[in-house]
Amino acid sequence: MLHRGKRILSFLLIPVLLSALLLRAQAAPEVSAPSVILMEASTGRVVYEVNADEKRSPASITKIMTLLLIFEQLEKGRLSLEDEVITSQYASSMGGSQVYLAQGEVQTLDTMIKCIVVSSGNDASVAVAEHIAGSEEAFVALMNGKAKELGMTNTHFEDCCGLTDSDGHYTSARDVAVMSRELITKYPAIYDYSRIWMEDITHTTPQGTSTFGLSSTNKLLKQYTYATGLKTGSTQKARYCISATASKDGLDMIAVVMGAPDPKARFQDAQTLLSYGFSVSDLYVDENQDPLSAVPVEKGVQEEVPISYAGEFRYLDIEGNLLDQVEKVVEVPGSVKAPVEKGQKAGCARYLLGDRELGTVDILYAQDVEKARYLDYLGKTFRQFLLDLSGA
Repeated sequence: MLHRGKRILSFLLIPVLLSALLLRAQAAPEVSAPSVILMEASTGRVVYEVNADEKRSPASITKIMTLLLIFEQLEKGRLSLEDEVITSQYASSMGGSQVYLAQGEVQTLDTMIKCIVVSSGNDASVAVAEHIAGSEEAFVALMNGKAKELGMTNTHFEDCCGLTDSDGHYTSARDVAVMSRELITKYPAIYDYSRIWMEDITHTTPQGTSTFGLSSTNKLLKQYTYATGLKTGSTQKARYCISATASKDGLDMIAVVMGAPDPKARFQDAQTLLSYGFSVSDLYVDENQDPLSAVPVEKGVQEEVPISYAGEFRYLDIEGNLLDQVEKVVEVPGSVKAPVEKGQKAGCARYLLGDRELGTVDILYAQDVEKARYLDYLGKTFRQFLLDLSGA
């Protein structure tokens, strides 16, 4: 259920609310995997977890970080979806999941992303890594740097595709959820790829042209109505893993399953977690579009300065609270002394539920206001004199 700002309860809503409360009273989800986490994407709130910080082999869900770096480079304009990516001999030699790229074969970056997301192509992952950083080793350094930036403290990568089964290549369910959240919230275009069930690509090599069918490794796309992605993985050491994303009624959930005993259990665990998340979660959203009065400025070149919210407010409730009861309190000063700097904090909006504070959003000054000098006061006095004269 999605709430936008404060609403007034009606008696007609009571049966619906009681029904929702009963749903939320259900027992915690039962899963077979030893390490799982369920996270709501827009707030980052963890809804459920078991051994979420345990270091485990990630297999091909490693590719989530590879994809995150690809989309980051696209956003910065350093890459284009039309870029031609050449497959090296090394990239073409990758085993495991592959799309059978030949040495010297050229594909657009757009096609390579499809190969990575849909068919989990190790060869495509390495080819793109080399295209971006010059070598897989250099690209892996970027991956580890990004992991550190995101606070993924239980992660260390040794390749860009997850084929490595060494003890030095590891992550945790929580860290996978963190990088998955970063990918889907910052770059929702990933869904254009992760929702693909089947698609053909064309191999063009000196030996001729052939069609190759990509088939999604994510069976949730057919098994679960609300599934939107994201990435599967499996090796002998990692067993069966998935970072599953789904969207329903304005809620976006991420379910990470690591070490499931078999493919069926992996998808069942993910579906169980996602369904549980949607049943117990209620999202309160205030887009903060209401106007705010300007703040008077003392000793400034302007008499007042406009203010604005730093952004929207979101709160995910999983305890069954009535979010229509949320109160918003705006706190801003009666005046401010110049100079004022744009972006400087003026106050905040506080969100309260009973005697509990759910969170705050900063309110910022929207313009610079310099301190008035002698000539400014003189000019102001002269303008006032002219106004008084014209009024006379």
